[in-house]
Amino acid sequence: QVQVVESGGGLVQAGGSLRLSCTASGLTLDGYALGWFRQAPGKEREGVSCINWSAGREYYATSVKGRFTISRDRVNNTLYLQMNSLKPEDTAMYYCAAVLAPYGYCSISRGGYNYWGQGTQVTVSS
Repeated sequence: QVQVVESGGGLVQAGGSLRLSCTASGLTLDGYALGWFRQAPGKEREGVSCINWSAGREYYATSVKGRFTISRDRVNNTLYLQMNSLKPEDTAMYYCAAVLAPYGYCSISRGGYNYWGQGTQVTVSS
C-alpha cells in the first residue's frame, strides 16, 4: 500500500524559512517524478516544484523560483522543499505527490499525479 506523508509545515513570519519533508512508502521512487503542490483557500491547487527522482532534474513555478529549492535524499527516500524568503501569499496547504515518469522528466501540472499526501499547512504572517 502506498502512503505519502508530508511534514514540516507551520507558522512563520514573512521573510522566514521552512523546510517541508515528504516520504512515500510502498513505492520504488526510481522511475517516478515527485512534486510539491499548494492550495490556498478559495483557490485551485497549483504546482510549486517537481523533481525527477532518478535524474534529479528540477522544475519550479515562476512564483517561487529563486526562493524555494526542491531536493531528495535517495538513501532515505525523502523529498524536501526548502522555502526561503517566505511571503504571505505563500500561505497554503502544501501537498506532495508522485507519478511514474520517463527518465529526466517532471511536471508541475497536477494532472497525472496519482499518489497524494494529506498535506501540511504553511502560514506566513505579515
